Amino acid sequence: MKSRWIAVALSMLLGAFCSVSQAQAPASVGNSRLDAVIKSGTLRVCTTGDYKPYTFLRPDGQFEGIDIDLAKSLAASLGVKADFVKTTWPHLMSDFLADKCDVAVGGISVSLERAKRVYFSHVVMVDGKSPIARCADVKKYQTLAQLDRPSVRAIFNPGGTNEKFARAYLSKAHLIEYPDNVTIFDQIVKGKADVMVTDTSETLLQHKLHPTLCPVNPGKPLQYGEKAYMLPMGDNVFRAYVDQWLHLTKATGAYQKVVDKWLK
Repeated sequence: MKSRWIAVALSMLLGAFCSVSQAQAPASVGNSRLDAVIKSGTLRVCTTGDYKPYTFLRPDGQFEGIDIDLAKSLAASLGVKADFVKTTWPHLMSDFLADKCDVAVGGISVSLERAKRVYFSHVVMVDGKSPIARCADVKKYQTLAQLDRPSVRAIFNPGGTNEKFARAYLSKAHLIEYPDNVTIFDQIVKGKADVMVTDTSETLLQHKLHPTLCPVNPGKPLQYGEKAYMLPMGDNVFRAYVDQWLHLTKATGAYQKVVDKWLK
């Protein structure tokens, strides 16, 4: 009887060890999106196309921007072509989880809420939230307290971190939801809104595109932020490849050349 119990105990321990080993074992390349992308010859890239300087859908149907160039570089490193899939900020996560793409790019902010459902690559760019307003009004919006007033018309685009910031920190302001992130800054120029809080990098670019608009304290963002690429949850092999590609792209200076192309 004693020997039987010993045999049963050893069997249970062996089973538990095998289960833990299997759970901890990394995914093989054959089970990774990496292998699937190489076999298909295409890297499917979700992007909104409405967020300069990262992603913009031109009238001729072609995408351009910092992350568009970098996505093409990633695809080239795999020996495949990049196929860009148009999405929107409200549907970005659902489209990604519906397997419409292998990676999502385009100035995507890292958030803990998103990290519950997707992997993020290493940080592509450190950014933050800053206001942009008509240059004549910059002194009015130096602090969060000055922004969060009933007399301030704060505009935002729905579905992303800009909306989340506006609703969390500008509850007393008069909030204006505007669906088109391409023409939203025209609303401030025309006097239909007073200010928008968005990523600092975007405020710098929009100042170039709209000289009457000025970033407010871009060197001191109201909120720290990071940008990265969305990747499939649980696929450690694919994430490791993307991270290594990003590391080498930055180390060789290729990344900075792309950024300078669009921001300088």
